[in-house]
Order: sequence, then C-alpha cells, then structure tokens
Amino acid sequence: MRMTVIQFLGGCREVGRSAILVDSIMLDYGLKPSEPPEFPLNGIAPKSVIISHGHLDHVGVAPNLVDYDPKIYMTPPTLDLSDIILRDSMKLMRNPPYTPRQFRQFESNVIEVDYEEPIYIDGWEVTLFNAGHIPGSASIHMSKDVNILYTGDIKLEETRLLEPAYTDFPETDILIVESTYFGVEHPDRKELEKAFVESILETLDNKGHAIIPAFAVGRTQEVLMILESYGITPYVDGMGRDVCSIIERYPDYVKSVRALRRAIKNAIPVERGMRERILEEPSVIVTTAGMLNGGPALFYISRLYNDEKSKILLTGYQVEGTNGYMALNNGMIDLGNRIVKLKMKVEQYDFSAHADDRQLKELVRRVVDRGAEVVFTVHGEDCEGFANWIREELGVEAHAPKNGDVYVV
Repeated sequence: MRMTVIQFLGGCREVGRSAILVDSIMLDYGLKPSEPPEFPLNGIAPKSVIISHGHLDHVGVAPNLVDYDPKIYMTPPTLDLSDIILRDSMKLMRNPPYTPRQFRQFESNVIEVDYEEPIYIDGWEVTLFNAGHIPGSASIHMSKDVNILYTGDIKLEETRLLEPAYTDFPETDILIVESTYFGVEHPDRKELEKAFVESILETLDNKGHAIIPAFAVGRTQEVLMILESYGITPYVDGMGRDVCSIIERYPDYVKSVRALRRAIKNAIPVERGMRERILEEPSVIVTTAGMLNGGPALFYISRLYNDEKSKILLTGYQVEGTNGYMALNNGMIDLGNRIVKLKMKVEQYDFSAHADDRQLKELVRRVVDRGAEVVFTVHGEDCEGFANWIREELGVEAHAPKNGDVYVV
C-alpha cells in the first residue's frame, strides 16, 4: 500500500497560521495575527489547496502559493469572504506576503465546491461537510489508501446564525482535530447573552459607550442578531457591514436568512464622517477588529480610553500578542502612536464559534468509535494535553505535532 505523507507547517501548539500538507494537497494556509504576523513554514510546492473557511488564520497567506499554480478549492461563501478579508489585509499590512498579481491569480485558480458533493483531487476523493463555525466553513474528508478527516474549526451546537456541524462522517482512519478550547467549557449560551445585554444596558444607563469589537466574519452577524432580539439598536462599523451583505446572498449556508436580514436592518451603518457625531451621546457600536489589531475599534477607543463610564466588550478569543489580549490581561492598549492605560472597563463574552472541551471530546470519541486509529491535535494552546487525554481515555495513538513535523502513515 502506498504511504501518505502529512507535513505540519503551521497551527501546531498555537492558534493561527494553520497549514497542513497531505501528499500534494495543502489544507489551509493562514497567518497568525500577532505583531508582526507569523506565516507557515515555506518551501512547499502543493499541487492543490483546500481552504476550510474564510478567516485569516486559515486563508491569510494562500495567495502566496499561486506561483506553483495550484487549483484552489473552497465553498462559494468562503470564496467571497476570503476575497474581502484578503483585500482588507493587503491594505492594512505594512508588508503583505503576496502581491496584487498573486491575489488576482489566487481568485482565478479557485474552484467552488458545495457541501457533501465528492470531488477528486490528485487521486483523492474529497468531501466537504458543514463545520458550523462560520458561513461556508468546512471539515474536509479525504479518501484514498487511507481515510483522513481534518475538522478545521468546528462548532457542534447551533447558534443564532448557524446550524451545528455535520458529524456523521464517513469512515476515518486518521483524525486531525482542532484543540482551541480543550480544557475549557463554554458558559450556557442563553446566560452569556443575558449577561452581555445587561452589561450593555448598564453602560447606556451610566451615559457611557459600549464598544463591541467583533470579527467581521460570523461574529459581527451573531452579535447583531443577539442585540436585535433584545430590542437594542447598535451602530455597525468596519468590514463587518460588507460581510453582512455577502452572507445574505447565501441563505443555504445560514440557519435563518430572514432573522439575519432583520438584524442587519435593525443596525445603523456608520458612514464616512459619522464617527465623531456618534460619540456625542451614549451608543452601542459593533465594530472590527475582533482582537483590536486595527480597524475602527481603535478610533473609538482612542477617544474613550479615559472614560470610566464606557466599556470594551470583547466577543471572542484573544490570541496572545494581540491588542485585545493586552487590553484584557494588562489594561493597556496600543493605539498605533502610543500605548495608553485604559480607564474603560474591559469585559470578555466569548461567543465562541468553536467546540468546547465537552464537544471536542465527544467529537473525537465518535470518530474513534467508528474506526479512527490515529489522532493529531492542532490549533490550540494545549494540544499536548488533548493528545494525552485521547491516548489515556480512548486508547488510540495520538500526537500533538510541532510545526515542521512530518509523519508517514
């Protein structure tokens, strides 16, 4: 039987710059949103690339691969979402890792693939399944001499925006699973929403501003849907506005496009010249960037950082080295031209689009029960702990690879 080579090029024992090469097929090729950004290990020439979803840590450096002229596969929403975040990334980064020519070539090399429709790539039968993470996100199943499942970022319970991930996977021998929230249980979603809304209303009652940094893709839409359901009309600023209009075009990839449209209609888009005026009275502002590394959020915070009545309500995971991590853990923020101490309160409400500890264990147990014999844990800060748990509790081979590791299976 022919051997399969798996090379781990990024996203190992860390969150960010996901990149895994299976024979000649690259699974994701992203960046780590630190300062400066970190990229996958290079020198690899893939024949094909499959992008699991349109977040920078999974697609952010993919245009850098087009000099090898690979075919690039992704779902239709992932193509449109990747397009907008890569364009934005080119504008914001001091030294983008790809040129405008490479970006255009990237777009022209894309082949769109729908969920649960098998395709054939370099001798592999490949099927994408709904991963429940953001619209268009996919887990990737590959079958040839061996069956491999790469979860990508996955969420096993429904949210306001999305249905839960598909988990009735075909036969799998090797599982590559994300580990972001191993060891962490998410709070009850309804209770989290209630606490989030109560904090916003308290801020408004105190004549302050509630600044809600949110990832443009997925999280902005989820937050807008929560606020609309509680009768709160927010402003929405940054790239999240444009992403809303993209997601609206793909009703089959969200739970209720009607509910999404209602939330979008309820929000007030921030147009050029409005930002100063918005701050003249108490307001709720949903704005990029989710980890405070750029975006309109920094404008608002630059005006409000000394205001004890106002709050920053973080809505997602904060990677170490980002502004959001520093604000949450040290009460400081880098405004670009200076680092300041925040008098604004900083709170975190993790409306996570990832599986938590219980869901991750349930997922791995399910795949192992169906025959998986080897598990690789990636995309997390305690991948080693997760691999140890899998070995001890499930009795199968489990590894937490390091970036640069190569396995022959």
